[in-house]
Amino acid sequence: MPITIDASPRPGPPWLAWLPVAAGLLLLYVPTFYELGTTLWQTEDHGHGPIVLAVVAWLFWRERRVWLPATPTRAPVAGVALLVVGLLLYILGRSQDINIFQVGALIPVLAGTLLALRGWRVLRALWFPLVFTLFLIPFPNVFIDAVTGPLKQAVSAAAENLLYAAGYPIGRTGVVLIVGQYQLLVADACSGLNSMFSLSALGLLYLYLVRRKSILHNALVVASILPIAFAANIVRVMVLILVTYHFGDAAGQGFLHGAAGMVLVMAALVLLLVLDGVLARVLRPALPAR
Repeated sequence: MPITIDASPRPGPPWLAWLPVAAGLLLLYVPTFYELGTTLWQTEDHGHGPIVLAVVAWLFWRERRVWLPATPTRAPVAGVALLVVGLLLYILGRSQDINIFQVGALIPVLAGTLLALRGWRVLRALWFPLVFTLFLIPFPNVFIDAVTGPLKQAVSAAAENLLYAAGYPIGRTGVVLIVGQYQLLVADACSGLNSMFSLSALGLLYLYLVRRKSILHNALVVASILPIAFAANIVRVMVLILVTYHFGDAAGQGFLHGAAGMVLVMAALVLLLVLDGVLARVLRPALPAR
């Protein structure tokens, strides 16, 4: 009886195909993230960068069962085209030291690679990790300046009106609040932009992990993120004003000043989770009749 020997090459482990991709990403972005880690990520406005990067890496690793195995339906033409666009954007950002291009190029680079190697189905399955990568892109200064000014004005006006209604001797000139013998400047860090950014990232990540089925539920939670963050920042400013008024300038500018931001972000997150729980009960789909 003749013996047939299968001489066709056997496919290797699925992770072998990703070794060149990993090497390319490390070659491109290790220098970029190292420079950001020693410069921009050291500032208060962009200190979230390393955390967002870790979360993005964890999200892709969490979905590795989707992108790791080979698939028969690839999209090499669209993938290579998108990858080239991302690389050109990276080169422009790297050569001209434009961080928004340099970091933003990571999204088309990842999306193009996924398309070329795994196809549209895998790209659709990984839409959230790609969208969450947007939080890694540093805000341009022109955007920060344009948003921070109106936010400081709104926070100052709201804090003044609420404390005046509560009977405190408070007045305002622009973003300078006068309470008793103290004058308090609402600085850029007190505009609430950082808390809005942080709560938006945490809220969207929470919704993705929980996977609520109701579109209305998800829409209401997303729509509430910025108002909750704004209200929490008003409370933060009011607390600092009250501490300064009752206990002096040293107390208002001490440890409490730095800790208030983190405490208020956590309080806002808890409020968002409470809202999510209430909506889960109110918008619970009706059970089928037996």
